[in-house]
Amino acid sequence: MENQKKTIPLRKDIPASDKWDLTTLFKTDEDWEKALKQISADAEELETYKGKLGENAETLLAALKVYERAQQNDELVGSYAFLLTAGDAGDSENQEKLGRYTMIATEAGAKLSWFDPELQAIPQAEIEKWLERDDFKNFKIYLQKELRNKPYILSEKEERLMVLHTEPNETAHKAFSMLTNVDLDYGSINGEPLTQTTWSKFMENSDRNIRKDAYTQFYSTFDKHKNTLAALYAGSVNVDVCKAKARGFKSSIEMALFPDKIPLSVYENLVATVRANFEPLHRYYQIRRKVLKLEELRHYDVYVPLVPDVKKVTPFDDAVEILRDALSPLGTEYTDTLCTGLKSGWVDRYENQGKRSGAFSAGAYTGYPYILTNYKDDVLRDVFTLAHEGGHSMHSYYSAKSNPFLQYNYTIFEAEVASTFNEELLFRYYLKNEKEPKIKAYLISTRASDILATLYRQTMFAEFEKTTHELVENGTPLSVDVLRSEYRKLLVDYFGPEMVFEDTSDLEGLRIPHFYNAFYVYKYATGISAALALAEKVANGGKTEKENYFKFLCSGGSRYPMESLKLADVDMTSTEPVQAAINVFARLVDELEALV
Repeated sequence: MENQKKTIPLRKDIPASDKWDLTTLFKTDEDWEKALKQISADAEELETYKGKLGENAETLLAALKVYERAQQNDELVGSYAFLLTAGDAGDSENQEKLGRYTMIATEAGAKLSWFDPELQAIPQAEIEKWLERDDFKNFKIYLQKELRNKPYILSEKEERLMVLHTEPNETAHKAFSMLTNVDLDYGSINGEPLTQTTWSKFMENSDRNIRKDAYTQFYSTFDKHKNTLAALYAGSVNVDVCKAKARGFKSSIEMALFPDKIPLSVYENLVATVRANFEPLHRYYQIRRKVLKLEELRHYDVYVPLVPDVKKVTPFDDAVEILRDALSPLGTEYTDTLCTGLKSGWVDRYENQGKRSGAFSAGAYTGYPYILTNYKDDVLRDVFTLAHEGGHSMHSYYSAKSNPFLQYNYTIFEAEVASTFNEELLFRYYLKNEKEPKIKAYLISTRASDILATLYRQTMFAEFEKTTHELVENGTPLSVDVLRSEYRKLLVDYFGPEMVFEDTSDLEGLRIPHFYNAFYVYKYATGISAALALAEKVANGGKTEKENYFKFLCSGGSRYPMESLKLADVDMTSTEPVQAAINVFARLVDELEALV
């Protein structure tokens, strides 16, 4: 560990040109300190409007302007502290900044708990009349979205109880996380610890005996605690069902889809379309068995790379120029903005001690749409990561540029569209220009695997969630046997006749963290479907297709996600985008079969 630390530089030793420039948020720490104090001052100023919001249009408008200013300042202060900590969590000053922000923001939020209920109490006819005024223009969308919740808002006392239950309702998730990440001992394989984190590394090992041993040992640990794990997940589902009933929703899935205004048919069409297209998925597993030269495919054989990782050195600045070429269908304004940003302060590029792992895009309404990476120039996937996070940042850039603050944020349903769109254009660029057959095979196999994981696998998870919640809503308790039985049915359907499962394979359904945030995973599948459909339209279309895509990027939170995607001529109420994504996967499987 000591030797490894010596090879990873300290934050202070990273050149400024390789780190993000946070001065677009605050020029100095002193400026941040002033803004931090302003959070409490804004909350106190807004409190002067308590009990008066509905008096008249002028009073509400004045309060909304204070509210907007307070929210925008809070976002800036929080973003700065978060990004400092992400860059170096080992720096005690960064930890202290984030801690102070969290405490002050939480206290201010508690003071403002009256705001939404009082807003909802304004008579509908009255507020709709006010919304027609020009001076309400920047608040109209925000207020319309807030008021849409009105039928499901409870009395003040009931809402207080719901808030008080927020933390207790997280108990199942917290206990699951502690149990699986901290308390359970999965042992070691050949002297290397087997954990939730190292699990995927073992599953990608080219030695089948190592994969088998890791799989057997990992799931035998879950088997010893299966009743506890089942009880925790059942508890989480019961909370979802209880909350939906309390608020008056017909079902927990209806409650989950309501904020984004997603019809249930979108969810059901996704599952139905994927189920009708198992053929390319099952053929992929046939290819996998043949390439790995196996008599039978086991569950621990599905993650090992079909084409070993290839070495292709791409320095960061070269990667930026590759993105410029790959994303050229979007025009020079897009590529110049992105590439200039990537080279000039948007990105925290390389690993340093204390830096957060992985990658993300995160910014504020004002300032750069920042990107964190741990870029390695000999890892080809890192170029795709840069394209992915660049897609998020450009989505944020256009959203903030085109909307007032309270309606610039887009939803999670839309978030993965622009990022996956960029990945698809980069993949097409590489495939067109790459001459080395091994790298080409690697690109195709990796892309097929990624689409499988995002489209098919997340849909399988989504189907499981829908089933478990419906069982409870129809009066069937979720025992360990019920959960395992339902999950095994899905495993058999999705993996097809090539797969031979172990007795413990269905325990996978008890170890997925996303299941504790119900009805979230389907957004991955719809996101990649929309992204692939858009990439096809823009890459093979003309001026209209590009303009429509930019309408989507600029829409931010001014529309509900389904409406924003329709601006780009993608209708998620139909099965067409999902079918188009499956067709892309099927073509990749064809190419993979020919190459390997």
